[in-house]
Amino acid sequence: MLQLSSRFAASLVLLACTIAVPAAAKDKDAPVRPAQIQELYACRDIADASARLACFDREVGELSTADQAREITFTDRETAKKARRGLFGFSFPKLGGIFGGDEDEVKEIETTIRSVSIDRSGKYTLVMEDDAVWVQIDTTRLPRQPKPGQKVKIKVATMGSYFATVDGGRTIRMKRDR
Repeated sequence: MLQLSSRFAASLVLLACTIAVPAAAKDKDAPVRPAQIQELYACRDIADASARLACFDREVGELSTADQAREITFTDRETAKKARRGLFGFSFPKLGGIFGGDEDEVKEIETTIRSVSIDRSGKYTLVMEDDAVWVQIDTTRLPRQPKPGQKVKIKVATMGSYFATVDGGRTIRMKRDR
């Protein structure tokens, strides 16, 4: 039988707190933990030490099985932050805190242009260093064409659009294409 030290069990419980795939929320702000985590937490309430350890052993086995079957996923705050940044500009429904809380919501990014193209109407398409593609949706003309290597700050605007400022110059309205 697998023996868990109380320190390891406590660490496992803390790790479980970083779960990335919560179930539907009871109220709109508080996600419900997955059943596997709730069962693991319930082991803490068992008074008898050997029964508590047996419970932890059983539930950790269940959690491991769910992890290997990809029914549950773990993440840490930094990984979730990188995922949110990579998805910046895409519209998604509320996902119940799948990438952490709103306090870590990405409101703006700074990146570098890798390539630039202009369509027939004079609107820019910017491909960034992280392969994100941004398309201009307004008719603002920039005094100078953006160039690869220039820095861009992109921040949330209204109605699903974003403001992009190339090297501190004039702002244009854009949307994420891919």
